[in-house]
Amino acid sequence: MADLQVELNATAEAGELDRPAARPPEPPPISEPAPAHPPGPEAAPAPDPLRHARALLAAHPVADGYSGLPWTLRGLPWYDLEIGDSAVDADVPRLRAGGVGGQFWSVHVPENVTGDRVLGATLEQLDLVKHVVGGHSDGLRLARTASEVADARHCGRIAVLIGPARAEAIGDSLATLRALHALGLCSLTLSGTSWAGPQGLTPFGEEVVRELNRLGVLAELSGAAEATAHRVLAVSRAPVLFTRSGARALRDAPGNLPDDLLDALGAAKGLCLVPLAAEQTGASIREVADHLDHVRRLAGPECVGLSGTYDTSAAHPEGLADASRYPHLIAELLERDWPEEDLARLTWGNVQRVLRGADFAARAARERRRQQAAG
Repeated sequence: MADLQVELNATAEAGELDRPAARPPEPPPISEPAPAHPPGPEAAPAPDPLRHARALLAAHPVADGYSGLPWTLRGLPWYDLEIGDSAVDADVPRLRAGGVGGQFWSVHVPENVTGDRVLGATLEQLDLVKHVVGGHSDGLRLARTASEVADARHCGRIAVLIGPARAEAIGDSLATLRALHALGLCSLTLSGTSWAGPQGLTPFGEEVVRELNRLGVLAELSGAAEATAHRVLAVSRAPVLFTRSGARALRDAPGNLPDDLLDALGAAKGLCLVPLAAEQTGASIREVADHLDHVRRLAGPECVGLSGTYDTSAAHPEGLADASRYPHLIAELLERDWPEEDLARLTWGNVQRVLRGADFAARAARERRRQQAAG
């Protein structure tokens, strides 16, 4: 698509009016003030980036990469996401106002939950997500594939994808991973375990990645050690995600990615979802946009997306306090001359591409197994 730069037609400069030399011109009647300029073509109205942003989001809604809503809801005595709830950042009215078409609902559990308790708490989170979505079916719909996300949007619903979950939830069991997938899990964070740690992936960790590919579950790497991230990029046949990562070159904060890892992510056609979190990406909309510019430049426009990190403990940049504020961020990018094509990728297309990639990898793995069994 063409750039979104609108050239204004400047009003023709006024010249001197011819007047009789004998006497000064009579003042015009009070009811008809004299025009400041002679008749001519009217100037084009100044573009409105916020209106333009809302129109763009109507066509290409936000696929939000990370919401902490499930854990937040556990602590509330009562909530109604359909009519709006002041206790959360992303109820249905705010999501609609922000042009959000889908969200990943994290089933992470706090770090102080350890050992065998992690799996139980993760299962409780999965059950809660299904209960909440089922109780708000006028606005929400569960999805796990690109086609299901698109179907939800076409039915006027906001798609909810379950995940990521902590890798510690599966322990050392691929069977547990398969069971979580059967319950709807879409993404697993590969960090904090004996097989995905500071030294990288163990042979079992590589088998976990291959099993994720076979199932169509996305490998998520936010907070993973750099050695682990590079090895996952090399092993995975499906695109991988960083759901909460900005650019370390702009802000040296935990979870942000160095430039060499952004380059590798772009080469592997993965996806970096930049968080709207002040600690990682700054205290203003402009600073968030700087991170988006940086990731887009290094990894490529098909490898950058958005992660609200709403309903988490993260403080949000000024002007991005809740999920209704996405149009203001898109307006900032429009003023930076982002092409519509790149904005459509940023908001919706890149997440859809990654989901399609995971589904394709899973289908290919099943076909290989079928051929092996037949041979």
